[in-house]
Amino acid sequence: MSTPRIHLGWFTSFRPPVWSSHWTGSDSDSWADGRFHVDMARALERAGFDYLMLEDSSMVSDIYGGTTEFDLAKAQYAPKHDPVALVPMLAAATTRLGIVTTMSTSFYPPYLLARVVSTLDHMSHGRVGWNVVTSSEDRAAQNFGMDALPPHDERYERAEEFVEAVDALWKSWEPDALVMDTASNTYVDHTKVHDANYVGKFHRTRGPLNTLPMPQGRPVICQAGGSPRGRAFAARNADTIICQAQGIEAMKAYRDDVRAMASDAGRDPNSIKILYIVSPVLGETDSEARELDARSREATDGRVHAALAHISAVTGNDLSTLDMDAPPPELSTNGHRTTLADFLAGSGGSKSNEDGTPKTLRQLAATWSITSVPLVGTPETVAEQMEEVIDAVGGDGFLMTGRLGRRYYTEVTDGLVPALRRRGLVREEYAHSQLRDNLLDF
Repeated sequence: MSTPRIHLGWFTSFRPPVWSSHWTGSDSDSWADGRFHVDMARALERAGFDYLMLEDSSMVSDIYGGTTEFDLAKAQYAPKHDPVALVPMLAAATTRLGIVTTMSTSFYPPYLLARVVSTLDHMSHGRVGWNVVTSSEDRAAQNFGMDALPPHDERYERAEEFVEAVDALWKSWEPDALVMDTASNTYVDHTKVHDANYVGKFHRTRGPLNTLPMPQGRPVICQAGGSPRGRAFAARNADTIICQAQGIEAMKAYRDDVRAMASDAGRDPNSIKILYIVSPVLGETDSEARELDARSREATDGRVHAALAHISAVTGNDLSTLDMDAPPPELSTNGHRTTLADFLAGSGGSKSNEDGTPKTLRQLAATWSITSVPLVGTPETVAEQMEEVIDAVGGDGFLMTGRLGRRYYTEVTDGLVPALRRRGLVREEYAHSQLRDNLLDF
């Protein structure tokens, strides 16, 4: 049997699945109890996915048009429930799937986060990951008593300290501190539990934690650094990285850059698994898939406004105030810099139309996507495309995203994954019980 070469993850959030579709069923009414996501996690585990990653935000956005109307009417950024509370349900329903949850270094105190993650790692028997974010929206900051977020690069400086602080807390118990010695009536050897005594510029914490050492020792760290500062942070700290670089050349350049920085930091580059965001479009035939893809890319008002509202929310720029049928002006942000830059650069990195005229804001929005490469066709065709991409880029895998619904994730888990398995590209079964071990298996 050949060694698998492609890691798989899924990117979603604790939010409503598609609610205006023929294939919704009762999920749009009952998603908030977590059972929809439990069923999804079981399907992903059956398909051998490395992990399910739950993103998060802590706001109802009112940037687009100066109102919450679009955000709430279209269920775009809200409602969204706390993914941390969902993790124990997913862990109880699965045995091997990794569960990565988002927690912000801007809003959590280090001790609270370290303790919560330690608890979740025990509850999942070593299958938890932490998606490290610095947050990007002033509206979220205002929900935590701030007027605005710190500047972009300072947020990463704070995050560097934050990771050092939680690492000190996680290391405050030696691995063999738990002795349960009945002869001496000693549960924990106090000489193996130490104060963290972490003092930095932004964070300080005494410790020790009052939780047992984690099964994994340290959770899997996930990060999505796209800016130069973000890439450097990811190269030093992350075990798996989410990447939305677009096109083979950009994907390879990103991977080479991060691996070089990791090596310079004294890390083994092979210990970092980079997963590229994709949304496969699958059909019974290649032509049917192409038709579905073309239909999904039509420049409808709904698609355009959804893209503009999203960019507005994560950058703080109200794009509704701009002329839709003119090229956008230069824009800056203290939020998602890479997302804004990719949007303004245009789909495929081109700001211009085929006739050389600059794309209008409407055209940029109509074609905007966070996916790295198009994957369109039957399961067999897409599996072949995925193999070609990984061969060209060098590794490591793909992070699936798309319409949150049973129909779509089933097309992937029960259509695409079997095609990948027939090619020997993804695992038939898990070799290990813990998330980090499965990530490092190949």
